[in-house]
Amino acid sequence: MTSHQDFWASSGFTLLERSADGGLVATDAWLSRFLDREELLPPDEAGPAERHLHARLQAKPRLRVEATELAAVEDADARENWTHFLRFRDRVLAHPTLEACYASLFREAEVGIAPPFVDALAQVIVRGILDGTDDPWLCRAAELLFRKQRVSTEGGVVLAADAATVEVFSETGGFGNMGRLLRSQDVAMEPPKMDVLSRENAPIYFMRDELFSFLLDLTPGREGAAALAQVLEKWIGHFLGVATTIEPVGRVQDARWRWHVGLDVDSTAILNALYQGETVAPEDHERLAALFILQFRNPEDVLPQIRGSAVYIGLGFRPDRTLKLKPQNLLGNLPLARAG
Repeated sequence: MTSHQDFWASSGFTLLERSADGGLVATDAWLSRFLDREELLPPDEAGPAERHLHARLQAKPRLRVEATELAAVEDADARENWTHFLRFRDRVLAHPTLEACYASLFREAEVGIAPPFVDALAQVIVRGILDGTDDPWLCRAAELLFRKQRVSTEGGVVLAADAATVEVFSETGGFGNMGRLLRSQDVAMEPPKMDVLSRENAPIYFMRDELFSFLLDLTPGREGAAALAQVLEKWIGHFLGVATTIEPVGRVQDARWRWHVGLDVDSTAILNALYQGETVAPEDHERLAALFILQFRNPEDVLPQIRGSAVYIGLGFRPDRTLKLKPQNLLGNLPLARAG
């Protein structure tokens, strides 16, 4: 598949096919790309059984792997990695589209596949949803659906930074292996600086999209918050087939508040407490990084008892200031008049 503006090449989106209804269909080429990941690529010291398994799956990514063949892999860590991959692959192949596979994960008590594969599905699905966009704010906001963030709230400004990028910068000062060497020798370096996505630097997002190095301003009234609202609208429309309007707000404003959805454990707890009239400590309230109000464009899509009432969507961060948005919470927790 091709797109007007390519981004997140590592997702393998261009290796997929589309179903008749627009869903993403796995191909051998897309499955094969996972075999090139560090976790599955046999290292120099890998044993013959591990190398043989890797070679067979490279040739035939859908090949059935017997338990005895998996058990023969010499290294315990490698064996575990292969177990996770094969569980993921088999789950994907059991469904007609990646969307159907993703949605199925959250209908059971346990997700059944490792978190990195859940994030890989979310990334490539939202990549497909945004296919053809030229809007860097939409793309940066969509990163929250599959990458952990670290949040700062100084001066009332809510900024989200990619957590993995922050960690790398803290280790290297932004200078890669040379930075690690300098830090190991206690050489003083300027603290790393990540750019906030702005009108001035937005055009270069697509030149460094795989670096995940832009901060996103989630303060109500800023482009980042509005962009995340649009991404959530598109996600809901793609999976549930309902049209919504989502807008960032600074606080709960509706006395008829009847329903809310937290996009993570922390915002769920905070919104539950507010809904029940409990006192929320200021330091906990601050951890509600973003709040949105959702309206269904067609009232018939909503449960009768909820029509005319606001639906609030919250996004919060943990006490360590990390944030992990769970887009799957929107698939089963909205007050739909029919099952999604």
